[in-house]
Amino acid sequence: MVTDFIVIAPGQTIDALLTADQPAASYYMAAHTYVSSEDVPDTTTSTTGIIVYENAMSSTPRTPVLPAFNDTPTAHKFYTSLTALVNAPHWVPVPLNVDEHMFVTVSLGLIPCEAGSNCSGPLHQRLAASLNNASFEFNTKLSMMEAFVNNVDGIYTTDFPNQPPLVFDYTNSDNNFNTTIVMTSKSTKVKKLKFNSTVEMVLQNTASLGIESHPMHLHGFNFHVLAQGFGNYDPINDPKKFNLVNPQARNTIAVPAGGWIVIRFQANNPGVWLMHCHMDIHVPWGLSMAFVVENGPTHSTTLPPPPRDLPKC
Repeated sequence: MVTDFIVIAPGQTIDALLTADQPAASYYMAAHTYVSSEDVPDTTTSTTGIIVYENAMSSTPRTPVLPAFNDTPTAHKFYTSLTALVNAPHWVPVPLNVDEHMFVTVSLGLIPCEAGSNCSGPLHQRLAASLNNASFEFNTKLSMMEAFVNNVDGIYTTDFPNQPPLVFDYTNSDNNFNTTIVMTSKSTKVKKLKFNSTVEMVLQNTASLGIESHPMHLHGFNFHVLAQGFGNYDPINDPKKFNLVNPQARNTIAVPAGGWIVIRFQANNPGVWLMHCHMDIHVPWGLSMAFVVENGPTHSTTLPPPPRDLPKC
């Protein structure tokens, strides 16, 4: 695609080819923050670099016109315009037979304060985040990968749900005051997958405690981005929009503010792989989950044991 601007979410990478076909002069290459949250004032600043053509007569750089800091429609248009180059050296076709269907809500919420903590929030609650109302908590006794290799129980549970425990109007901001929706709890839940199984996941953003885009990153895999949109995902009509021919392949994707996105990947990498929001503050709040992918049938598809010099926490 040809574009005058690029939108990039936290944790994403983009390769771009610059065509230097403008009149000989100096030009600013500028960037500023895209803010997806509602009712946030413009406090962004721009960062710039300068491109100077040979034989440029003027040393005063020309300034580009950037989209507004909160221009969500323009950001969405860019994201949805990206496709992959079919039959490129690293192209992987979309797997068509799905073994695991998951519908996962992405939410900010509240959690009760622990006894003896310095929590001073209203009604003794503090901010948390969750996927399908499970707020992820890392086990401090042993890493999940070591527990997987050595068959150690009690480090995580394999009951991460394929569906949210409560169905509601996900993008209706009136739900901010519904404690049944915004309250969550801490756990270390994972989704267990058979080796080489294909997973399709709908990531549904919610309006709980505010609407914003969440850049979700999956370790260990690239996934195909089949479709995305605003509002609540429609399981009847939205699959008709799936791009199964040349969708973009990513390991990080921005779930639209007040919207949804559908990804699909093949679990062909054994081990424990975290999926989390790439906004730093949302990880300790619990906006994560993990996939445990079982070993395959061969030596090359089996996770090797950790090295003897593995550092101990």
